[in-house]
Amino acid sequence: MKVAHRVARGKWPGSECPQPESGGAMPKKIGVFIVAYNAVSTIAKVLDRIPPEIRDKISEVFIFDDCSTDDTYLLGVGYKQITGWDKLQIYRNPENKGYGGNQKLGYRYAIDNDFDIVVLLHGDGQYAPECMANLIDPIERGEAEAVFGSRMMDPGAARRGGMPVYKYVGNKILTRFENSMLGMDLTEFHSGYRAYDVHALARIPFEKNSDDFHFDTEIIIQFHQHKLRIDEVPIPTYYGDEICYVNGMQYAGNVVKSIVRYRLNQAGVKSYPEYKDGTRYPIKRDRYSSHALISERIKGAAPRVLDIGCGPGNVAALIRQKDFECVGVDLVRDDDLASCVGTFHQMDLEKGLDLDYGTEFDYVVFGDILEHLTHPERLLMDARRFLTPGGRIIVSVPNITHWSIRLMLLTGNFNYMERGILDKTHMRFFTRKSMTRLLGECGFETVAVSGTPVPLGTLIGTYANSRLYKVISAIQYRAANFWKNLFAYQLIFVARQTPAPAQAIDAAQLEAAPDVEAAEASEANPLAHA
Repeated sequence: MKVAHRVARGKWPGSECPQPESGGAMPKKIGVFIVAYNAVSTIAKVLDRIPPEIRDKISEVFIFDDCSTDDTYLLGVGYKQITGWDKLQIYRNPENKGYGGNQKLGYRYAIDNDFDIVVLLHGDGQYAPECMANLIDPIERGEAEAVFGSRMMDPGAARRGGMPVYKYVGNKILTRFENSMLGMDLTEFHSGYRAYDVHALARIPFEKNSDDFHFDTEIIIQFHQHKLRIDEVPIPTYYGDEICYVNGMQYAGNVVKSIVRYRLNQAGVKSYPEYKDGTRYPIKRDRYSSHALISERIKGAAPRVLDIGCGPGNVAALIRQKDFECVGVDLVRDDDLASCVGTFHQMDLEKGLDLDYGTEFDYVVFGDILEHLTHPERLLMDARRFLTPGGRIIVSVPNITHWSIRLMLLTGNFNYMERGILDKTHMRFFTRKSMTRLLGECGFETVAVSGTPVPLGTLIGTYANSRLYKVISAIQYRAANFWKNLFAYQLIFVARQTPAPAQAIDAAQLEAAPDVEAAEASEANPLAHA
């Protein structure tokens, strides 16, 4: 929902805010959460300006006074007594929690009290309660999980509303940086006027965020990370005599730090608790990424492709762009997979490839999956049954001999991460030689091996489209293929079937392996069958 309007400078909006059309959906339990700190001179005015239609619609207004040094709490209590407004509740934190910490308490309150929608409103009067309906409406219609009021949607409105030049410029610069690093297109990241679907809030780890002012940035990142829908509506800008408690330079630094932490988390360099949940491997669109190189190696006239361990369809999406037939197999069906594969088979890959599928495939792809299995040999040998004569398999695995791992070992470290070569879910590690040997033992002859560079694009967002990055990436790619053991971040193998697998792997032993493991577990735990 993008609602355009203009507000005369120096005037509060009232009827100027366009009101959304009412829908026919079931009524939602809506709460208005007012964060307040030393707002004794403004809180009553903010409450007075909540429109009558909103007062009738909402279930509760709850004020969280963050241990103010003035009489904000007492004024709120007095306002309720004088007006008799039963929907108003006032709470006082026994100690100051900070802007972000106060929000954590309010959102937890909304979750615990079964609200459907919560609106964040500031007690200092900086944001217009008159526009509240516009924030609520997209969530009520099921079109968004978060709606942000933006002072930047209407060109020039922020300056006409009195926003100082330095804040306007800083807002623009930070928003552009955040959009570029996150791949988003918000007009403003720094407005504190917001509405959230409470059920969506319950899905993200907002309580692990900062207690400071950049909490607002971190929660945007979390919504983006969890693929929750964000909408914006224009709001008027007003700067009065309220006291600003934000240190601008410190705030900007913390915003940049939050973005960097997210990019490092997504790249698997380091794990951060606020971004841990919802982490998944995104599609790698770099020219020299494993996803792109696997797709390039699938050739021929309309080849049929079997994608083993397809996940959310990162490789399958690139294959389908060529209009090739692609069938996916994995343990869990991802919500994003439907548009990537023609057919999906759900199965436990640890138990092998139990496919009842009559079609043979020209290519079987193992994209970043073998390292997650205890017995990848079983899966490789099963794949032989589904290859056409002359068919190929394509395997990508992390290179455990990469220089970064060598340096880590040299310093006495071996730190598992959320993603990357030392992903904590990896069960096996491979070198170029060990994977070549494994393929041979499973009845495949390696015909080509290539390396990929470190995926720096996951660190820098849309800046990966710059000419400088493309040059750096090309240099990295050449180094990765000149000295694969040292510079290849991932190794991509293309192999063809040999007449029969070598004798090194006993298929019968592989079949019995799970039973042996179960027996050992039973002996270790006599109560297992109790």
